[in-house]
Amino acid sequence: MNDRRRLTGVVTSNKMMKTVVVEIRRTYRHPLYRKVVHTSKRIKAHDELNCQVGDEVQIVESRPISREKHWVVEAIVKRLGEAALADEGV
Repeated sequence: MNDRRRLTGVVTSNKMMKTVVVEIRRTYRHPLYRKVVHTSKRIKAHDELNCQVGDEVQIVESRPISREKHWVVEAIVKRLGEAALADEGV
């Protein structure tokens, strides 16, 4: 394993060629006020795996590919259609 950062998020857009937008959600407790804070960040990632909107993917840090792309989709953790089939028991 290497020292590159890895994040898991949900694909929110795949309308660009070989690029997807991944939304990373983070929940933490505020250090002073102790309130639960929800934050999200949208990251553009290079996609060679043909991800669909709603897929949960793991992205890894890489060299700059373009002006806004510094991440690559490493693996698809869960496909959107598989979650629906698992809920129905098929």
